[in-house]
Amino acid sequence: MAMISVIVPVYQAEFTLKRCVESVLAQTFADFELLLIDDCSRDDSWVLAQDYAKKDSRVRVIRQSRNKGVSAARNRGLDEAKGEYIAFLDADDAYHPAFLETLYALLQSSGAESAGCAHWNCYAGERLPEKLLPEGLYGAGDIREQFIKPLVGERLTQPVMNGFIWRFLFSRKRVEALCLRFAGKYLEDELFLIEYFAEAQSLAVSEEPLYDYYFNPDSATRRYMKDYLKTYEDFLLRKEALVRRFGLDSLCPLWRESSDWASLLIAVGNEYAHGVDTPVRERQKNVETLCKRTDFAHAISAIRPQGLSRNKQLVADLIRGGHFFTLTQLYRLKNRI
Repeated sequence: MAMISVIVPVYQAEFTLKRCVESVLAQTFADFELLLIDDCSRDDSWVLAQDYAKKDSRVRVIRQSRNKGVSAARNRGLDEAKGEYIAFLDADDAYHPAFLETLYALLQSSGAESAGCAHWNCYAGERLPEKLLPEGLYGAGDIREQFIKPLVGERLTQPVMNGFIWRFLFSRKRVEALCLRFAGKYLEDELFLIEYFAEAQSLAVSEEPLYDYYFNPDSATRRYMKDYLKTYEDFLLRKEALVRRFGLDSLCPLWRESSDWASLLIAVGNEYAHGVDTPVRERQKNVETLCKRTDFAHAISAIRPQGLSRNKQLVADLIRGGHFFTLTQLYRLKNRI
């Protein structure tokens, strides 16, 4: 039985899968199994995955009967995993050679049940490091205060605590004890992390960036989402259930308003995205309507965002001031619509 199970959801990944898989096979820690969960790809991803399985017995490939999405693919990986620990990797990203060894060594030296690290944000010709937390060993109280609190309720505070599951090594026993699985198709990582760590007792963190996160302009969070509001509402219901279950209201009193503001910024950007045939004037009216929704209007009145990235801060200020014509013109220039 392998010590670590690495789960990779695969869909239409023929151009990045080689880099991804070979980054796992090149690990300095060899006691792993690699689960490639093909989500019914239509390109050559499935063929490539099978080729790797033939070459290395540590690679297992599993094909979904139909396309079910990334949450279902990861859940299938969790069902099949045999390792004592679980790691995740996206098919368009890559591990650094010491990713598994460093996190496993952290677990062994600290006695923690989980470990995490920093990562690289990789854009065209640019690499920027992003910390998880300052290096050290975190107990239950520190995890709630320094990780869960910003993850749940500080969605407008820079730097934002991103809910990336692939920078952690998880205990499979804890995952099974919680009956923990992914749900939905938006911010499913964030919900998984909240549930896993809300009552966790220990987390060891390295500041060394050991994961390459490649910016993908075609990812689900960057292309136009026709059903974005419904998707967000479903996400918020699941998040609210976790907040109540773990008593996080007192820890993050304005968690809902912060989440709604962050969602509103995404929704506004979504209205002005490429791939939409809606006339610009109608898009502006849609944005004005969005800002009048009860939940978003309450968030706008309850919180004045400060310290956002330059572009997001400008958008937030224009929304609060009701300057929708100016907002539209800026998006027209930015997105060439």
